[in-house]
Amino acid sequence: MIKFKKFMVEGVDDPAIFKAVFLAGGPGSGKSFIAGKTGLTSLGLKLVNSDDAFERMLKKAGMEPTPKNMFSPKGQEIRQKAKTVTGMRQKGYIGGRLGLVIDGTGKDFGKIQKQATALKKLGYDVAMIFVNTDLETAQRRNKMRARSLPTAAVTGMWKDVQNNLGKFQNFFNRGSEMIIVDNSEESDSEGAILGAYRKMSAWVKRPPTSPAAKQWIKKEREAKRRD
Repeated sequence: MIKFKKFMVEGVDDPAIFKAVFLAGGPGSGKSFIAGKTGLTSLGLKLVNSDDAFERMLKKAGMEPTPKNMFSPKGQEIRQKAKTVTGMRQKGYIGGRLGLVIDGTGKDFGKIQKQATALKKLGYDVAMIFVNTDLETAQRRNKMRARSLPTAAVTGMWKDVQNNLGKFQNFFNRGSEMIIVDNSEESDSEGAILGAYRKMSAWVKRPPTSPAAKQWIKKEREAKRRD
């Protein structure tokens, strides 16, 4: 049985309830860097990223995060466990309607669309920050990472993500937020990051407006008053 520490949730009193931000970008795009610079977790959003759990589990198993280890049968078994643990944690966050930052590559549009649609049905407002880079930047940064990927894999993933950009724009621009940050090495990313922070800060602080969210909040506040 997989075990992890229980976490406390504030539920209805959390400052970022009913907000979910999807991060998308290929390997080497710098999503984690952008997430930190835009202050998403400081706004009250909970980070959901199976890669973090995967790296911790690899280290615990005494395995370096090399492509050989990551794609070995043992490495893939550990990856699946990391995804299971992360999924359970995300389920707990959603149970309290807490704000989320869902970190992924964005290579599977259908998966993100399905997740976002399910969250919207619960009353969540959804948004996306798409971190874009040119292929040369992605390859250079990948080589500098401890958990690097084969060159061909980076190229394939980068192309998959790029092919989904238009789909993401079409989906998230309909009543949601879609922010693109160019984080290529030659770009002036500071202005884009500042703009993304301002938009996200205002968006997260905006009270939930969907009927499902309002009904849930009302029910939770009534329950707290009875307690």
